[in-house]
Amino acid sequence: MIAHLRGKLMQKDPSRVIVDVNGVGYEVVVPLTTFTALPDAGADVSIDIHTHVREDIIALYGFSTRRERAIFEKLMTISGIGPKLAITILSGGSVEQLITAIKRGDIARLTAIPGVGKKTAERIILELKDKLQEFAEAPQKPSVEVDVMSALENLGYNRALAESAMRRAVDGDPDAVFDVLFKRALQILTKG
Repeated sequence: MIAHLRGKLMQKDPSRVIVDVNGVGYEVVVPLTTFTALPDAGADVSIDIHTHVREDIIALYGFSTRRERAIFEKLMTISGIGPKLAITILSGGSVEQLITAIKRGDIARLTAIPGVGKKTAERIILELKDKLQEFAEAPQKPSVEVDVMSALENLGYNRALAESAMRRAVDGDPDAVFDVLFKRALQILTKG
């Protein structure tokens, strides 16, 4: 089974891409979310793959994230949903939007997706609503702020002062890297 492809993106269409891996071109069916996430043709790509085998065909379905592939595979466990409809469902919006619609029991949102009728939407909600805990956003790794706080406390600064300096250092630049935030916080603490 093919589970992952890494190579050069030779062709990119809204429903499929061709990835050249060491001279072999693999045709991969993709949802619109993956299509938009991929770079232009000619660039190097890395795609998670679900290999679907039937007696008459072997098809590759590609995804920009493992999470997207996992939702695709969950959708296919539902009676009446095959790989083509699962791809269409994923193309109807982001994974987060789909999960939210299922958790809220939003039949209208699901039936707005081409090919999904009321009964299919109800089945999706019924069968997946309680199985989506594993698809909640993964807990964030310790943030840069937590790392800087730890470093400041290891230098002997008390927690309240370190937190105050951290808030001022982060102000206006929430995406700053460790080195930048650490230096700013130290400057704030040393100036008193």
